[in-house]
Amino acid sequence: QVQLVEFGGGLVQAGGSLRLSCAASGLTFSSYAMGWFRQAPGKEREFVAVISWSGGRSSYSDSVKGRFTISRDNAKNTVYLQMNSLKSEDAAVYYCAAQFRRGLVPSPARAQYDYWGQGTQVTVSS
Repeated sequence: QVQLVEFGGGLVQAGGSLRLSCAASGLTFSSYAMGWFRQAPGKEREFVAVISWSGGRSSYSDSVKGRFTISRDNAKNTVYLQMNSLKSEDAAVYYCAAQFRRGLVPSPARAQYDYWGQGTQVTVSS
């Protein structure tokens, strides 16, 4: 079956960096756009970033643009999220998700994603 497993969460000071990884199995990874979402306590799960199946296109939420970078390695079935200049408002559980390739531009809409990981906690201390 399909599995998405996130790694790399933890505690970091404000202004610091973390790199999250998500290892995928049970699917043809290169046929899926991959996204990162996050959910803070009491809030809706929100879009963070997405990268196309080939890695040629990516998009970000306004709140992380310029600080976070999404990338993927199709040979390793892994997607990454490099998070720099972390702020207290970035603290959340981060989820990776897979969206089957339906067009050239991957969607940031939560409902368009077919598979989800279990999440990894990111805590930012001020």
